[in-house]
Amino acid sequence: MNVLKSLADRDRVFDFLVPVESPVDVRHGPILYLEDVTVSFDGFRAIERLNLTIDDGELRCIIGPNGAGKTTMMDIITGKTRPDAGRVWFGSRHDLLTMNEPEIASLGIGRKFQKPTTFEALTVFENLELAMAADKRILPTLTARTTGEVRSRIEEVMTTIGLVELRHRPAGILSHGQKQWLEIGMLLMQRPRLLLVDEPVAGMTEQEMERTAELLTGLAGQQSVVVVEHDMGFVRSIARTVTVLHQGSVLAEGRMDQVSLDPRVVEVYLGAEADEEVA
Repeated sequence: MNVLKSLADRDRVFDFLVPVESPVDVRHGPILYLEDVTVSFDGFRAIERLNLTIDDGELRCIIGPNGAGKTTMMDIITGKTRPDAGRVWFGSRHDLLTMNEPEIASLGIGRKFQKPTTFEALTVFENLELAMAADKRILPTLTARTTGEVRSRIEEVMTTIGLVELRHRPAGILSHGQKQWLEIGMLLMQRPRLLLVDEPVAGMTEQEMERTAELLTGLAGQQSVVVVEHDMGFVRSIARTVTVLHQGSVLAEGRMDQVSLDPRVVEVYLGAEADEEVA
């Protein structure tokens, strides 16, 4: 009876509704570190001795032609794919290659796929509420109450993603861009330290792209943000440091103006992009 009474207590803040701060330690180095990572699929080298370092609070753009290894790289970081060789560390304490996907997510690594995956029958508010770092078992989820602390966090995130006025609107009738922002908000509810964002502006209007640029640049500093994107105009609008992947390795890295003048990058990527635009 005491358990049932506690579950019905509207004033109680359940532990599973309070996001846990990421335990990552960045006092002695970057937040993400990949060294000599290699992975093959049926004899094909998708990643070839990849080395990548992301600093705490950094916004990094990853570009490259199709098949460059961008998606595989994110699969490795999140535990979906195990490399054949190399090292992957989150902060100075966590060897990601010894952990599974749920364990990696619980450390504070959030991944947004290209296609938004919101709960379309639920409102914006309800999607964010459900996304709170939580015990997903049926009983706690059904009996929990939205407390002042939880509501405050939801309000904060809705403000960040620009959907405050749409709080009661079902996700299914949001525009494509709004759905993308909502999914980013669902990740933010879990207070990640690192966000991996895959092609966030594909299919967006110009206005939505501008708003997405503001959102991602605003998140940098609070979180580390890694953006994989093909739209060069968008990359130029947000890029601080750009990494170019080609055949599973880093081809070039630096400021966008530096990278765009690199003959190797022009040959394997930017030149191809220009040809497609002309065509």
